Amino acid sequence: MKYYSTNKQAPLANLEEAVIKSLAGDKGLYMPEQIPSIDKNVIATMKNMSFQEIADTVAQAFFGEDMDPQSLSDIVKDTLSFDVPVVHVNDNIYSLELFHGPTLAFKDVGARFMARLSSYFILRKGLNREVNVLVATSGDTGGAVANGFLGVPGIHVFVLYPKGKVSPIQECQFTTLGKNITSLEIDGTFDDCQALVKAAFVDDDLNKHMQLTSANSINVARFLPQSFYYFSAYAQLDRIGRADELVFCVPSGNFGNITAGLFAYKMGLPIKHFIAANNQNDVFFEYLQTGKYNPRPSVETYANAMDVGNPSNFARILDLLANSHKEIAALISGYRYTNEQIADTMCYVYNTYKYLLDPHGACGYQALADYQLKPEETGIFLETAHPAKFKETVDRILHSDIEIPAKLQEFMKGEKKSTPLGKDFEGFKAFLM
Repeated sequence: MKYYSTNKQAPLANLEEAVIKSLAGDKGLYMPEQIPSIDKNVIATMKNMSFQEIADTVAQAFFGEDMDPQSLSDIVKDTLSFDVPVVHVNDNIYSLELFHGPTLAFKDVGARFMARLSSYFILRKGLNREVNVLVATSGDTGGAVANGFLGVPGIHVFVLYPKGKVSPIQECQFTTLGKNITSLEIDGTFDDCQALVKAAFVDDDLNKHMQLTSANSINVARFLPQSFYYFSAYAQLDRIGRADELVFCVPSGNFGNITAGLFAYKMGLPIKHFIAANNQNDVFFEYLQTGKYNPRPSVETYANAMDVGNPSNFARILDLLANSHKEIAALISGYRYTNEQIADTMCYVYNTYKYLLDPHGACGYQALADYQLKPEETGIFLETAHPAKFKETVDRILHSDIEIPAKLQEFMKGEKKSTPLGKDFEGFKAFLM
């Protein structure tokens, strides 16, 4: 399969080039020329499959013609050593708990899959110089990518994160690893970090000096595997007869996750509707209301992984849905929530249903509640990270002392090592050079 740029000014690329280059030469995001479909009869049998089997079916449909099928199956098997259960919260609302991977965040699957796919192509290509992965994080991406690539031969990872704007536990997950992981503490916002990464890909000096790629959701190998989640959720609800009219609600920051859901929809997964839940960084919500997209500096909220003022994957959503505001607004609804509303939802759901939400999941739950599902519809929100990753915020809101899982405690034992940098590109470039 060939991949084109959303800006339509760069040459077509194959999967290997799209994965290694990450961003097209015209600064656009890569998109597949065709989206493969999965037969509805195959989808109907997924309720009898394991998560690994479902993921392998989807992966083979998308990537199978571009690489050895057995190698692809091995990557899927290595990536998915855990399940993602659907949990009933109340009435016709369910949670898809995506925090059962190594860093207890939904990005674990995409990051681990990309690390192994990148390694596959690097070994096949026989590159004689190190591949440098640049990744900007607003919280969970950094940990997932750092741990996904930790110790992978021939790859060095640079994690850029906004100073003081990720939780202490999130910070531990990428600043304490060492080995082939370097953490850069940027004096700015996530959008500043993302801008530095994008600028690096189109800088001639840097690209002559070093082989660059990205592990953000701008890379097709990072966000496409997240479509596995949607097929798995459908299969689990199909087992109990609740999948006929399915509404997915996605806490949305850089929009890679909901884009993966839209790809699943385009592949044939019968999803009735999507909801994008925003915090106060609400440029997409505003777009749905007005048809105008006005990116602006992000503001800090309780749901820090959604603190994105210029979501990269908006370009993919436009491309997928014919650049039509009417079509996008018909398929996707939007809601936005303040810190106070997030806190109120967390308290209400915990006190009423004994379900512990993190701030991002709270946005997802509340958006489903405000959407007012019909009796025949089933709503499922994506609970994207374990609440303990935001322990200080969660404990303050709930007046609690939630337990920190053993996986997270291990990260907290390490020594923080990071390099402080400003948000100017020349300083970042000088560091890399």
